[in-house]
Amino acid sequence: MDLNKNGKLLLELRKVKGMTQKQVAEKIGVCAKTVSKWETGHGFPDVAILPALAEILGVNTDTILSGKLTQNEEETGNMKKIKFYVCSKCSNILFQSGNGELCCCGKKLNPLVSKAVDENHKPSIEPVEDDLFLSFNHEMTKSSYISFVAGIKDDSVLLVRLYPEQNAQVRLPRQYGRKICFYCNNHGLFEIK
Repeated sequence: MDLNKNGKLLLELRKVKGMTQKQVAEKIGVCAKTVSKWETGHGFPDVAILPALAEILGVNTDTILSGKLTQNEEETGNMKKIKFYVCSKCSNILFQSGNGELCCCGKKLNPLVSKAVDENHKPSIEPVEDDLFLSFNHEMTKSSYISFVAGIKDDSVLLVRLYPEQNAQVRLPRQYGRKICFYCNNHGLFEIK
């Protein structure tokens, strides 16, 4: 670990937030001289303080530990490259159209890899007025259920959350029917093209 590198990063992040050393110190319960030591490379925050410091500075703890901010290439956010994530602890659903690192419940999430629909997960799709009505012949219990259905078009995503013990049915506007993804909590992400 390069303390000078880490210190420069801490200084940069604090200045971006428009905070003084004293303000940072007060928020995490240390003195301003301690923050100064960190920023000049003469010390490093205690591991117990890192999560609070990271939150104050708007980064994750890995960024502070590495001493560098990694910047993604500028991207316009192509929906064809959309990635879905589901937290294994709290079942939070996240998605992004570019590159980045997503975390939930203190863990880095890996993007779900979609697969073709199999016979056990194939929905019935019927046109109803200007919509598509999707109905799944899938149990909806707390141990096995369809968690979400997402309709994806060129410039937007419509995500519908489903819950155990409700019907596995979704109505999507037709314009979202070109690409549809859905997630089974036991078998992963499926894609209908």
